[in-house]
Amino acid sequence: MIKKTVFTGLILCGLMGGAVAQTGKNDPKAKAVLDNVSKKFKSLKSVIANFVLKVEGANNSISDSRKGSVYVKGTKYKVVMGDQEIISDNKTSWTYAKDVNEVTINNVDQSSQGMTPAKIFTNFYDKDFLYKLNGETTEKGKVLQNIELTPTDKSKPFFKVLIDVDKKTSTLARMKVFEKNGNRYTYEINSFQPNGAVTDEMFTFDAKKHPGVEVVDLR
Repeated sequence: MIKKTVFTGLILCGLMGGAVAQTGKNDPKAKAVLDNVSKKFKSLKSVIANFVLKVEGANNSISDSRKGSVYVKGTKYKVVMGDQEIISDNKTSWTYAKDVNEVTINNVDQSSQGMTPAKIFTNFYDKDFLYKLNGETTEKGKVLQNIELTPTDKSKPFFKVLIDVDKKTSTLARMKVFEKNGNRYTYEINSFQPNGAVTDEMFTFDAKKHPGVEVVDLR
């Protein structure tokens, strides 16, 4: 089974942070595509997306998948995947494990360059990656623009990220992370609902709604 820390580690903090300067030129065609994705997301009041996380181990040692949903409003977000929820109002973050009825609370580090669901749909590529357009493919009637990103910080546990952008809607369709140890993680966006119905209450954790919850407050 997929470890609960996989999503948190890769999506919330694994892809960004502490870049080391590296010479290299970015592809202006790739930047234009990525800029359009960022512009589209910033024009929306909210986003609801359903995804599938697929894990492939080195030498086919692991193969697993899990469905999830992400709700984003500005810098606030909520991720639901299996028995885990990750919630942030951009000041406080809550990680709730339903199977053990435990929630861990942290302050959000405003100076951190960590990846968040909001950044995935916007300008996460600006400072810490070199990127190029590898062409276009067609899947299920959709034209996807294929972009390859390589981290400027070579100490990262991954060496490459491939993303596919829906050319018609300028939305992220897929992200695949290649780790140095041979593991590969694919996040496939199955549905993308712009301006979906979300409320501010969704982006906080109410312990009263979870009787007996164990609270681990690390603030």
